Amino acid sequence: MSDPAIQRALLSVSDKRGLAEFARFLSERGVEILSTGGSARAIREAGVPVTEVAAVTGHPEIMDGRVKTLHPRIHGGLLGRRDHVDDQAAMAEHGIPAIDLLAVNLYPFEQTVAGGADRGACIEKIDIGGPAMVRAAAKNHGFVTVVVNPDDYAGVMQEMRAHAGAVTETYRRRLAADAYAHTAAYDAAVAEWMHAQEGTTFPRELSLAGRRKQTLRYGENPHQDAAFYLLAGRHGGRPGVATATQLQGKDLSYNNLNDTDAAFEAVAEFDDPAVVIVKHANPCGVAVADALADAYDKALACDPVSAFGGIIAVNRTLDAATAEKIADLFAEVVIAPVVGAAARRVLAAKKNLRVLETGGLPAADGDGLAARTLSGGLLLQTRDAGHVSADDLRPVTGRQPSDRERADLLFAFRVCKHVKSNAIVYAKNGATVGIGAGQMSRVDSARIAVRKAADAAEAAGETRPRTEGAVVASDAFFPFADGLVSAAEAGVTAVIQPGGSKRDDEVVAAADARDLAMVFTDMRHFRH
Repeated sequence: MSDPAIQRALLSVSDKRGLAEFARFLSERGVEILSTGGSARAIREAGVPVTEVAAVTGHPEIMDGRVKTLHPRIHGGLLGRRDHVDDQAAMAEHGIPAIDLLAVNLYPFEQTVAGGADRGACIEKIDIGGPAMVRAAAKNHGFVTVVVNPDDYAGVMQEMRAHAGAVTETYRRRLAADAYAHTAAYDAAVAEWMHAQEGTTFPRELSLAGRRKQTLRYGENPHQDAAFYLLAGRHGGRPGVATATQLQGKDLSYNNLNDTDAAFEAVAEFDDPAVVIVKHANPCGVAVADALADAYDKALACDPVSAFGGIIAVNRTLDAATAEKIADLFAEVVIAPVVGAAARRVLAAKKNLRVLETGGLPAADGDGLAARTLSGGLLLQTRDAGHVSADDLRPVTGRQPSDRERADLLFAFRVCKHVKSNAIVYAKNGATVGIGAGQMSRVDSARIAVRKAADAAEAAGETRPRTEGAVVASDAFFPFADGLVSAAEAGVTAVIQPGGSKRDDEVVAAADARDLAMVFTDMRHFRH
């Protein structure tokens, strides 16, 4: 049996994009249009005939519009099954007109919250009638077409042109699924806001909502499917990859997005002009300097081999001088809070280079949640917003660190926070000189970092080890003295680590025996 043509539609929307054109299209095809409030006014002003919902219900809008569509003549018209004898009899008995198409989008609750409105104003933007109608129409999608996004008007009109005024069941099913996702996301936003108002970080029942920004070519590997979603509410809106504008270059891949997020979060840690170069989610070079171009040179020098094909993040407006240096390297992505006009012109020659502009930096000490999926579950934690200042350092060796060592220790420990555990970072003069990441043994990370530093020095024609006179940071305590001994043999002069091992005394004694200055932070930065 063919799908019947749409004869009656109810249009009640907050987002009035395309409303007049859609209403005009429906009216020209003989569809009776019902509407409410501002939507009815907009349709009428467009010269399209419209019937107020109050004329159907026989009851005016009351309670400042809180009650207008919550009525049997509306919900009966949406829920009545056209092939069900009892439903049709009830509709005839009570004078309930069938509604074949519903176009509703909900009160702008999230926009109201984001605008800083007070609690009362936010409460009034919690839609009740809209979600009720959407869910009713979606449930009865065997007969009713439901549209919650103005972007879908074009598809509905195309369907009606192609099918003598009807919308096919296949298309109605897709729209119904979108409708339930829409109301679920809306309710999630309301629940999240209410929990935030009460200071609840981990509610008994978790509701997360996201909007798809991009379908990706594939995931980490070509045999995996992937998409990129933007989170709503307090979980979203953090300046970074999710909010960035792509100024040029190819589409971002799954790995690009993951690595770029890691780079930008790391570079936001620093107050001075900073550059972070990331490869496979780990920093391979980090530096600060008085000028961004100098910071870039220092960051690249740490591991120029790994930097090839990497991600470059800066925490200042990207200038032409730095852009020219970046243009000499094959990089996948450059991300900056602002990309200057001159820098844009320089990078425009690199057609495939992805250039992102975020408009700001994420707060390094900002709140928010980090999530990771497990089989059948989700791990949630607050972001690692922990910071260690000079006042937090607890000297534990006979020799105290010098001012220069202290500055490098703090720098290295901040870098450590963004390196996969077990993490070891060697640094000197505000730049990393060797990084060891993701090893099962901390001593292996220490040795790998030394080898990387030696390889970079040899490639640069240097005769002295770069780790000589450097400091070393560990993201967690040294469980044995061997990791510290390995660092000492590489020529470091000072060590920063959280402390807390059963063998702390042994590690401190090993540092004293080698005249190293060592400080404890009493804060670790595992990153798995």
